[in-house]
Parts: sequence; C-alpha cells; structure tokens
Amino acid sequence: MTESDSEEMKTPDGFVVHTAPVGLADDGRDDFTVLASTVSAQVSGVFTRSRFAGPSVLLSREAIADGRARGVVVLARNANVATGREGEANAREVRESVARTLGVPADELLIASTGVIGRQYPMPRIREHLKTLAWPFPEGGFGRAARAIMTTDTRPKVVRRRCGAATLVGIAKGVGMIEPDMATLLTFFATDARLDAAEQDRIFRRVMDRTFNAVSIDTDTSTSDTAVLFANGLAGDVDPVAFEEVLYEAALALVKDIASDGEGASKLIEVRVTGARDAAQAKRVGKTVVNSPLVKTAVHGCDPNWGRVAMAIGKCSQDTDIDQDVVRIRFGETEVYPPGSADAGEEDAVRAAVADHLKGDEVVIGIDLGVADGAFTVYGCDLTEGYVRLNSEYTT
Repeated sequence: MTESDSEEMKTPDGFVVHTAPVGLADDGRDDFTVLASTVSAQVSGVFTRSRFAGPSVLLSREAIADGRARGVVVLARNANVATGREGEANAREVRESVARTLGVPADELLIASTGVIGRQYPMPRIREHLKTLAWPFPEGGFGRAARAIMTTDTRPKVVRRRCGAATLVGIAKGVGMIEPDMATLLTFFATDARLDAAEQDRIFRRVMDRTFNAVSIDTDTSTSDTAVLFANGLAGDVDPVAFEEVLYEAALALVKDIASDGEGASKLIEVRVTGARDAAQAKRVGKTVVNSPLVKTAVHGCDPNWGRVAMAIGKCSQDTDIDQDVVRIRFGETEVYPPGSADAGEEDAVRAAVADHLKGDEVVIGIDLGVADGAFTVYGCDLTEGYVRLNSEYTT
C-alpha cells in the first residue's frame, strides 16, 4: 500500500496527529510529532532493555504502568541518550508542555526520541514551537507522522487494517542499530477497537515476539526501542482472535518494510527455520544466519556460496542436538545441502538456480534442523557499501 493511498483510507476514530519542524536537524523537515487520542486509551508497550536506555524510555515505562495513556510525543534526529540530568530534565519539560496543551496529566503521555546519541536537545528551538502548540489537532495525519519520525529511513512506513467495525493503523521507523531486545525501533499502533486490558497486553506481546523481535539489521540494540499499542475503544468490542491476526499482519508488513529499507540495503532476507527443538532454538539459529556478515555480503553479491549458511549454523555450538548429517538447507525452492549427485553438471545447475534466486529483491533461506517441530522465521537485509558509508559519516 502506498503512503498516498493510505491517507485516503479510514483512520481509527478519536486519534489526531500534529507534526512540525522544530530544528532537531537543519533540513527543515518535520521532526516533532504528537499522536493523541481524544479520549483515554488502553495502552500496551514494550521497550529496549539496553543499560543505556534514554530518559524517554524510562518516562514511558512509568507512563504505561497503569495501562492507560492519551498519546505520545516523538522527537526524531536526536536520541537524547547519554545526556545526563540535563537530558532527563529536557525530556520531562517537553512532555509536560505537550500534556498541558492536551489538558492531561504529564504521566498520561509517553515520549520517544531517536537519532544521534550524546547530544542535548536544542531546547530554545523546541520551546519556541511548544509555545505555538494548540489543541485540538486535526484528525488523521498518520502518513505525516510516519514521515516525521524517520531518521535515516528512505521512506515512511505505515499500514492500515480493518477488524470488524474497528480500524488499526501502525507506523514505524528504523533502518539501522536494529537487534531488538523486547521491542524494536519506534513503532506505534492506534486502534478504535475495544479489548479486555489483560488480553490486549497478551496479544501485543505475542505479536511483537513474532514480528518486531524477529528482525535484525546489524546486531546492534538501540537505546531507544519503543513499541506501543493505543486502543481507545470508540468502535466497540472486537473478536480478540481476529484482532490478533490483524495486528500480526500489520506488524509483519512493517517488519518487512523495515528490513528491506535497512541502511544501504538492496534485498530483504527471510530465514525460515523448521525442525528445531523449539521456537527459541529456531529463532537463535535464524538470527545467527541473518546476522552473519559473510551471509549478508554473499546475498548482496548474488554469490551462490551456500557454505556460508552452513558455517553460520555451525556457530551455534551450544546446540549440541544439531547434527550436520540431518540438517537441510535451501535457497528459495532449491535445496543445496546435503549435497546431491557429485555430477559436476548438476552442481552447476544448483549454483545457477541459487544465483538466480539471489538476484531478486527478496531472498528466502530455508533451514530444517531435523531435531523436532520447532519453527521460527527471522528477517534481515544484505550488507552493502552503502551501510558502511552511511554509518562512517553519520554525524559528519
């Protein structure tokens, strides 16, 4: 779904958006966002477990403790991490100012921040904008919000789905520093569905584990990871089973968009692990493969060097029930391991088929461990010169 098409579709009732440029960077682009519900909403959230979590994460953890919130303010291009007491005071000031505009207590508002680590907010510029902030905000605007929360993303990421009479919208940002630990990136979902609070939280965590916790770009865990679901109930009750499926579809679409937009990426890599002892083992093996620089570079260069996948699986040395004699590996529909006929002509045909599969925008690597029936799919991207260039010049 294109971003322009999404703006024409129905948005969840009761959610409004404000975006503006406040000078967190010098390109004039919107970098300040407020997503709010006009009524109190149920909230579920998960956050990074980094020991360098920023004050935005700490404040937001506190804000969702009672399961209710009115919205979130997001500042892009500055992480406000490793900024000490001044950074914490600035985050509190921004949140309190926006909360006053909305007419709600500060602890009913979350705050998120993403971008360069170790720099203070340009508070004089931010204060000037906060003075002009006026309630109410216009309805809709999720497409603008998806653009405004971007850092090095090349495109906005927004999805919309229906569940009965309710609507769900999700936006996300993130293309680098992605190896999630209980959340990922900045990801916000808004729905007018009404759900039991405990059931909503269980659904959200299950979906996050299967989607956003299954993506990796570069093995680096962000200090600012935040994933949140707001549900204000204005559309009435929905079937929780149906809602979980809709949320999963929306989250998976965002995950694939994030992985394919990884910094410098040219291909989405999907690693499907089956036959594992359990889902945890399947996820561990899949992450080892998708995070391997040698696998990533082979995919980028369309090099049918499937031995790199075997090497990556072998790094899981603690998984002593993995037996190389029973493991099977394939690229797309082409099985490459265990080796087939020793006939050179057949080997050449296999290599040609793998090379052809690697030319596509999406590369699927299948691994069957032959241990039991555990399964998990992880998502990532190739490693390119663009990734090195972008991150070697990130602040210069």
